[in-house]
Amino acid sequence: MSPSPTHPIVIATRESRLALWQAEHVKALLEARGHSVQLLGMTTKGDQILDKSLSKVGGKGLFVKELEVALEEGRAHIAVHSLKDVPMELPEGFALACVMEREDPRDAFVSPRYENLDALPQGAVVGTSSLRRQVLLQALRPDLKIEPLRGNLDTRLRKLDEGQYDAIVLAAAGLKRLGLEARIRTTFEPNAMLPAAGQGALGIEVRSDRQDLIDALAPLAHQTTWLTVAAERAVSRAMGGSCSMPLAAHGTFTQGVLQLDAAWGDPEDKAPLVRAQASAAVTTLAQAEALGDAIAQRLRAGGARGITPA
Repeated sequence: MSPSPTHPIVIATRESRLALWQAEHVKALLEARGHSVQLLGMTTKGDQILDKSLSKVGGKGLFVKELEVALEEGRAHIAVHSLKDVPMELPEGFALACVMEREDPRDAFVSPRYENLDALPQGAVVGTSSLRRQVLLQALRPDLKIEPLRGNLDTRLRKLDEGQYDAIVLAAAGLKRLGLEARIRTTFEPNAMLPAAGQGALGIEVRSDRQDLIDALAPLAHQTTWLTVAAERAVSRAMGGSCSMPLAAHGTFTQGVLQLDAAWGDPEDKAPLVRAQASAAVTTLAQAEALGDAIAQRLRAGGARGITPA
């Protein structure tokens, strides 16, 4: 059934404040183009399991499964995701219909007492449940104590303010979208803390047979962002397909040339990070993904393992 004023587009969304902001953002853009839109708020398994790291309970795909079920059953028509939470391989019958213009992809250092990572005392406690952030922090400051930090953005900030951590590391994009930029003490440059594949970008998922919805979403797409994140996600896909791997991948476009940087580390090992870099002229998704595949081969050649630690 095609979207119309009498048959609105229903957006499946998680109910965290950030997820609702993202869904409302897409809703407003679609309504500005004449579509009728409603939201369907949902709680996912990833929102419910807060006492274990994502890498031990199924990865970030736990944040999207229930939304996909709603699409499958027709209760919703599209799902808005933080792209870094979307598995590298979508289930059969689903498609990424749109990637929107990226917000700041960098990581943010947040602390009530310390200005930056260098200012932390030896042995300070830093919160993150991201294996990527863990290995990058270990490379920068091996003396720090990295502790798990789960929950939505507001929950993480509350735990910091309660004194459970000396500092936490969060995506700058989420803080900026919620008007919390003042909480950012400093933003890590990518050469210090390489972002996750797709970080800062929003992706919209649909059933692959819904060409009407794909067409309706086309004006919201940002081609440069889409090509960039396709290359980043190709690195992760080639390394095993999990967005809970200790893997970073970040691309930057300059005059049609995409430079792609990646890093992999072992959370249980103090060995140096494995890094890889390459660039190529990119105008198609196939070219972007080929660049990502090449980077993954270089990481493996350097000793990176394409598995998710248990």
